[in-house]
Amino acid sequence: MPGPLAGIRVLDLTTVLVGPYCTQVLAEMGAAVTKVEAPEGDVVRLIGPGRNPGMGCMFITINRGKRSISLDLKTPAARAVLLRLAKSADVLVTNIRPAAMARLGLDYAAVRTANPRIVYASVLGFAQDGPYGPRPAYDDLMQGAALIAGLNAHVSGGEPRYVPLAMADRITGLMAASAINAALVHQLRSGEGQLVEVPMFETMLNFVLGDHLGGKVFDPPLDAGGYGRLLSPDRKPYRTRDGFVCTMIYNDRQWRNFCAAVGWPDLVSTDPRFASHATRTVHIDAVLGMLAQEFLTRTSAEWMALLEAADLPVTPVHTLETILEDPHLSATGFFEAEDHPTEGRLTRMVAPVKFSATPTGERLPSPRLGGDSAAILAEAGYAEAEIAALIGSGAVCAAS
Repeated sequence: MPGPLAGIRVLDLTTVLVGPYCTQVLAEMGAAVTKVEAPEGDVVRLIGPGRNPGMGCMFITINRGKRSISLDLKTPAARAVLLRLAKSADVLVTNIRPAAMARLGLDYAAVRTANPRIVYASVLGFAQDGPYGPRPAYDDLMQGAALIAGLNAHVSGGEPRYVPLAMADRITGLMAASAINAALVHQLRSGEGQLVEVPMFETMLNFVLGDHLGGKVFDPPLDAGGYGRLLSPDRKPYRTRDGFVCTMIYNDRQWRNFCAAVGWPDLVSTDPRFASHATRTVHIDAVLGMLAQEFLTRTSAEWMALLEAADLPVTPVHTLETILEDPHLSATGFFEAEDHPTEGRLTRMVAPVKFSATPTGERLPSPRLGGDSAAILAEAGYAEAEIAALIGSGAVCAAS
């Protein structure tokens, strides 16, 4: 496949979301990704509606650009296949806990023996040198542990709540893809591989506390932490006379433009709370409260027109229905049709990143479980009789 990672071979021993999202990002950049699945397949194959068993919408959305080989890694024969594939791979990615990988004989030490230059990326719940290291982790747990659920409770005055998307999985998956690319640079320069560990808990805390560590940066602390603007109860889409709009009146120029547009020409000069970015930050609850009241005076269409004319940021509040009709996304071709060989006509999203010198091309469709097992074994040098024996023993599973 074309793209900046063309020629890079990735073994993908990941399941659910955090690992598969990481490897799909690599595939979208041109890497040849081989998804290694257990005989029962990735559990995400079962999530959401689908036309055929094992090909649910969630699996299709995060596994494009990959091929699938199904191995029963509890058998010595399948382990030998995996290590043989690793000899020609540049990267191995796993989100299986290290103790389980060691029991399978597929920890970093074992894989490094087969291929000393491999980048072995382990996506973990927690850093391994702390007491939480052996624990399992999922997105919901990370949202709670990394303050997100508690911050939602602080804002709403209610109970802790998760953000309604697998935020921790996707952020950590992006961090893992970034770390793998950095390790590949080192590999290409030196010929050396390495172990890369990407923990979800620490990744998410780094992400969240970048906003909310606040005065705790200092010793002794200057405040109790938390970024006031993000925690203000009125930081939300503004209700209008007939709906909602999103805007952010942020810097001094934008405030002058807004005040002129709505007929508050003297506000910035007469009310010290609005005099500068610093004073607005101190009085953010009052500032956003005033805006919330003003937005009730016009319709959403009127606000969109007024704010655009004043060169102020504004967007509609999309729904799952309206986003598919967004004119900008239509113009850029963000959604496109795909004719899947077994699942029929699908809607997919294009990769959001574009490369001028190494553009990406057509991606492989999301694979059926074991749909490429025989072809992958043949490419690794197995003879037809060996492939038949591996499939017959159950060490390798192939789609019928």
